Amino acid sequence: MMKTVDARDRDCPAPVLMAREAVEAGKPQTFCVIVNNDAARQNVCRFLKSMGYAVSEETQDEAVHITGVRHEDNQDAAEVSPVRSGLPAAEESGQRRIMLMITTDRMGYGDDTLGQKLMINFIRTAGEFGADLWRLVFVNNGVKLAIDTSEVVDTLRQYEAQNVTILVCGTCLEHYGLTARKRVGETTNMLDIVTAMHLADKAIVL
Repeated sequence: MMKTVDARDRDCPAPVLMAREAVEAGKPQTFCVIVNNDAARQNVCRFLKSMGYAVSEETQDEAVHITGVRHEDNQDAAEVSPVRSGLPAAEESGQRRIMLMITTDRMGYGDDTLGQKLMINFIRTAGEFGADLWRLVFVNNGVKLAIDTSEVVDTLRQYEAQNVTILVCGTCLEHYGLTARKRVGETTNMLDIVTAMHLADKAIVL
């Protein structure tokens, strides 16, 4: 009988943590995770793929059933994978890993219009960190910088092309009703964010 993990109505990062616990506890060849919001769906799928599972999805009764199947040649993936949370492995280089956590779509307090201009200018100038720029993480109101109406979407895409990982909080997107409007980056969860902070040489929070 296939193991099923019911993660419906669970807040981030519970669905991923529950999936990880199932993988680590029994290393099942096949199991199913049930979620009922798109952020959880994206996060669980990304995690399972990082663990070597082939992933399929089926919608049933307003919930998504995510089935992971690991073939024999991938059966040790959970043991050897350097990424327990679904994050890409850290690059092996002598460069520093700088993580920028953007918690708002504006910089400073006082005039909101000025604050938004300053944040846009900051994002466009962040490339001056050079190869040390490693992660850009958007949470809370900051996720609005990664949606269709943002003035810095093209800049963020350029950073991605330069191997900078863009992480966008799924819970925050759901809260603001913006999940379908995200145009850049990976939908992420708090486990990924905490892991990124742990791996970073320097974390800057704005």
